[in-house]
Amino acid sequence: MGRLEGKVAVVMGASGKGSMGQATARRFVEEGAKVVIAARRLEPLEALAAEIGATAVACDIASDEQIQALAKAAADKYGRVDIAVNFAGINVQSPIADIDASKLKDAIDIQFTGAILFIKHMAAAMPESGGSIIMTSSLTATLHPQGMTAYAATKAGVDHAVIIAANEYGKQNIRVNAITPGFIPTEMTNGIIAAAPVVPKAFLRETRLPRLGSVDDIANAALWLASDEAFVTGINLQISGGAQLGKFPSAEDFGR
Repeated sequence: MGRLEGKVAVVMGASGKGSMGQATARRFVEEGAKVVIAARRLEPLEALAAEIGATAVACDIASDEQIQALAKAAADKYGRVDIAVNFAGINVQSPIADIDASKLKDAIDIQFTGAILFIKHMAAAMPESGGSIIMTSSLTATLHPQGMTAYAATKAGVDHAVIIAANEYGKQNIRVNAITPGFIPTEMTNGIIAAAPVVPKAFLRETRLPRLGSVDDIANAALWLASDEAFVTGINLQISGGAQLGKFPSAEDFGR
């Protein structure tokens, strides 16, 4: 039997090709879970669903109604939600001097408000036996990079919300945790790498282990937190090869 045999999992943010969400959805299916994948873009979701035997549901995490509908769709189809993982994010970069309200709103809607409402609605769909909710944090939440206020601050806010949620939902046996990836080549970061091939090298210099992470590293961590093996709640699991022990590379580092 797989480690998630009989479990029902929702994976939000699974439309990006080669993404952490896709890798995690695949791993969950391999381990026996019934998986509902979600994102704004339905076409790539349906392609992945057909490939791995999952159910695709279009959902904009910036919409309270759509998150609630996603939880309902999973519960209607499979009876409950045991596991919920949120990989949804937006790449908002701007110095404070240049930022405007619309950029702040985008980051807040997707990475803060949507994330907390995801916890709320997924927890409400979980059975009396409990479940596991997993959020995605970022090195930017602790290493304070310049030019990333909106992105980093919303991630840091959710880190704090994870601790509060772990306290609030603990008596219902619902575990709430976060994963912090290091710099990982994905659809979101490939454009950065193409424009500046030195970027991965700069991050690798700040990584204590001798390689950058992969989407499979994240999927493995999510699998453990989703499984009944993980007697933990309120933690932020650093899957960055020790990059959190260094510093966030600056523009000067990218030039080296």
